[in-house]
Amino acid sequence: MIKAEQNSKKFYNRKIPRDWSTPDFGDVFNFLKTFSFSRDQLTRETTNDKIRNIHYGDIHSTYENEILDLDIEQTVPYLLDGIIDPKCFDDESFPALKEGDLIIADASEDYMGVCDCVELKNINGAKIVSGLHTFAARATDGKIAIGYRTYSLQHEQVIRELRRIATGTSVYGVSKTNLSKVKIALPPLPEQKAIAKVLSTADAAIHTTEKLVAQKELCKKWLMQQLLTGKKRLKGFGGEWKEVPLSEMFSERNETKYFDLPLLSIGQNGVYPQDESIKKDTSNDDKSKYKRIRKGDIGYNTMRMWQGRSALSELEGIVSPAYTVVTPKKNADSLFFSYLFKMPKMTNLFWRNSQGLVDDTLNCKYKDFSIVRVVLPQTKEEQTAIAQILKAADLEIGLLKAKAEKLRVQKKGLMQQLLTGKKRLI
Repeated sequence: MIKAEQNSKKFYNRKIPRDWSTPDFGDVFNFLKTFSFSRDQLTRETTNDKIRNIHYGDIHSTYENEILDLDIEQTVPYLLDGIIDPKCFDDESFPALKEGDLIIADASEDYMGVCDCVELKNINGAKIVSGLHTFAARATDGKIAIGYRTYSLQHEQVIRELRRIATGTSVYGVSKTNLSKVKIALPPLPEQKAIAKVLSTADAAIHTTEKLVAQKELCKKWLMQQLLTGKKRLKGFGGEWKEVPLSEMFSERNETKYFDLPLLSIGQNGVYPQDESIKKDTSNDDKSKYKRIRKGDIGYNTMRMWQGRSALSELEGIVSPAYTVVTPKKNADSLFFSYLFKMPKMTNLFWRNSQGLVDDTLNCKYKDFSIVRVVLPQTKEEQTAIAQILKAADLEIGLLKAKAEKLRVQKKGLMQQLLTGKKRLI
């Protein structure tokens, strides 16, 4: 115990290895000029001469890794033509971003996102600027390794300090002056490089899994386009598909006053208990008009069916009167229809059959839903066979997503050990 104390020193409210330095952020990084381009000035269209713009909103919500690898990340937007002359990048004084630069969000709607940060990797000559509500910071040569720089703001005590000094009410921020005074914990350079390599390996595993997810999702989309339209038929099934109104496949369930059943929410991807929702419970105390939904029913947002806001229920409960609940007849496999109702052709039909003057007031009540005509297999058995193939694709995607999330949790665990010196690599 005494030896451990001798080999450590205080860093905020914790201990770090004695051979680690604790400089101020401003002693290691210099701030660069940033720009204030709005979303309206950005585009996803690419050309060789386009200028990429790092926006604070993307740092918070789009870029999942601390390292923003331009060889991997395809969502970084571009500035519209004419906003900045690309020739400006030939001037060494122009604040173009380079390999290893940090882009830090200087505004957040909650404390969790205060000073969210990414480090640029694999720029490969791309033209990049730091955009709205960001700080751009460049490291002093020789003080901090490329690949470790973003993690200097990821130490648990640094994060707490950043949240402590953040100011604001609905939006929280940290000034450059205050950020420059925040102490960071730096291992010796060889150890920084070793930590960066380990965490880079973790990022690579996450990326490989996420790439598989994207491939499987594209495969599922192709299967839906082929199987749900009859372009591709499954072995053992024949005969022409026929067009029928949805009234032949579903009836409306309009049962109310089931006060003993749990409150459920209907989202884009499923039906789930309200207490598991991240959304605030805005339901009325009076549940007398809330509708019963049972396993196998499909519930949809009456005003948003044309946006694909429907889901198959695996639960029994009650849902808001804002939803319409339909229950399958004997000739309908509701799992098949839960996939069919997400198809662009179907959502367009629901839009055309909804009542209202503008999109925000459109309603697709059961009477409107029931007259929509769809082309379907002649037998329920073929519906079921198609649905099971798509369900298997969903299960595979779900397993891969769970693997990616597990890898992200493991990486966070590694960061807790490595960035605090609890586990030493050198």
